[in-house]
Amino acid sequence: MKNDNLDKVPSLDLHDFTSGDPDMKAQFVADLGAAFNTIGFVAIKNHGLTDEMRTKLYEVVKRFFSLPEEEKRKYEHEELFGQRGYIGKGKETAKGFKVADLKEFYHVGQPEPPEGMAGNVFPENMPAFEAYTTLVYRTFENTGRTLLQALALYLDLPEFYFDDKVEQGDSILRALHYFPILDPDALPKDAVRAAAHGDINLITLLMGASAEGLEVLRRDGVWIPITALPDQIVVNVGDMLDRLTNHKLKSTIHRVVNPPREKMSSSRYSIPFFMHPRGDMDLSCLGNCVDADHPKMYVDMTAGEFLDERLRELGLKK
Repeated sequence: MKNDNLDKVPSLDLHDFTSGDPDMKAQFVADLGAAFNTIGFVAIKNHGLTDEMRTKLYEVVKRFFSLPEEEKRKYEHEELFGQRGYIGKGKETAKGFKVADLKEFYHVGQPEPPEGMAGNVFPENMPAFEAYTTLVYRTFENTGRTLLQALALYLDLPEFYFDDKVEQGDSILRALHYFPILDPDALPKDAVRAAAHGDINLITLLMGASAEGLEVLRRDGVWIPITALPDQIVVNVGDMLDRLTNHKLKSTIHRVVNPPREKMSSSRYSIPFFMHPRGDMDLSCLGNCVDADHPKMYVDMTAGEFLDERLRELGLKK
């Protein structure tokens, strides 16, 4: 495993897991688990996302966010609690904070939702938006499933333990726009692009952003910047996997800081994929992650119950 000091994200090749070589596969599993117990993030190559897919997706996302405010708001449905469509400025506040993040975003869920799950909301007259968000959604869902297979082996579970739990799960592709700040002096105190938080889900897959700003809180309490090479995606553990493993796999706190004052008039775009299970998945701590030295930390609940709790904490659900 490369870059295994605590200043850089460890780099892994997903091909090592899928190649059919048992030694390479075992080493990938060990390295992935080690990464999630040190810095909490890992950079992955051979993830299935092509340069063309990433470029085209960013093009259509930028087109949408350049629309007039009243046009964007056509796709905002508060009854969906921020789980589909457009979510406007000032709508999401990180857990434990009182000032909303400086961002707007768009959520895309399952392309063919099962009964009882909300359908997607797509912009009119922008067929490429639906096409590329759906394509990347399916690509990352497949990559995420493979990474969860590796994590299952690391946790001494059957390799395909997570497969049926994430099948038609509540995963979300989030297109984020950190909008320009034309008057920094008018900002509320402590307002930042994304305040320190852990992700709700099992794992997050993140393609390269359009600008710097992402920072991760290292285990020793130091914030360090996170960037991936052009051929990599960055993956981190979310709160659901932290709960399931009784904090063996640790959800990492991260943030998006404001740029230097001279760059605040520029936009930043980012597109993470939040890998969720179905709402009925039991997040009770795994028995093999609880012992005398590691007593159970979390109360039992389902993924759906936990998601509902977090949406209320974020202010998206009243």
